[in-house]
Amino acid sequence: MKKQRVIYFSNELNDEFSCAKIKPRKIDKNYIYDYNSKFAKLKHLFWYKIVAFPLAYLYTKIKFSHKIINQHLLVPYKNCGYFIYGNHTQSIGDAFLPQMINKAKDKYVIVHPNNVSMPVLGRITPYLGAIPLPDDIDAYRGFTKIIEKRFFEKKAIIIYPEAHIWPYYTKIRPFVDSSFQYPVKLNAPVFCFTNTYQKRKFSKKPRIVTYIDGPFMPKKELSIKEQRIDLRNQVFNCMSERALSSNIEWVRYIKKEGIND
Repeated sequence: MKKQRVIYFSNELNDEFSCAKIKPRKIDKNYIYDYNSKFAKLKHLFWYKIVAFPLAYLYTKIKFSHKIINQHLLVPYKNCGYFIYGNHTQSIGDAFLPQMINKAKDKYVIVHPNNVSMPVLGRITPYLGAIPLPDDIDAYRGFTKIIEKRFFEKKAIIIYPEAHIWPYYTKIRPFVDSSFQYPVKLNAPVFCFTNTYQKRKFSKKPRIVTYIDGPFMPKKELSIKEQRIDLRNQVFNCMSERALSSNIEWVRYIKKEGIND
């Protein structure tokens, strides 16, 4: 029988438990967010559709026996862009799992600069839809422009608001409302997906069952700040309720005593 792994944490907002040790590149004004040439579009088609999608399907099915519930909620929004927020509980899996959501729609993921800093894979991830967070104001302009462009191209933009990876964590960690500025500005539909860990019949390892919820719309009668907070609270509360569907704790998280957040 597997001995349960235990992780001790001190701060739910800032602790990171990814095993990857990568020195991130600086995302400044020289970083190209918009690969818009025909050749770049061909590379996106090759890496995203021909290479990554089949790998994602096999990985999620074989490793996690992945299942999605409420996929139909996205169907009425197939001809428009939207934002979708999820819990961050896998290193490799969180790159692949969103690709199984609404398979026909291209998805772009807001990521840490680590994801575009790896020696070889870092050159490929932008063509897989990675949009790295900017390090300065000059890069921020390009960052916001590409988000708006992808939205108006009717793409799905994936955001992990918890920001840090906690492998197999079965609750939803507190997250701030800053990432909800994009749907507020664009008056865009917001969805969330909650990856839960559930027992399998013929394996001790948990399967991942993903629940889709939404849409949540910005309430234009509120101020911009209030709209961000309201969207954040709706998504957080919904994901927290869905997280109760987890019925196996593959990794146990314990808060260190005597340490304040």
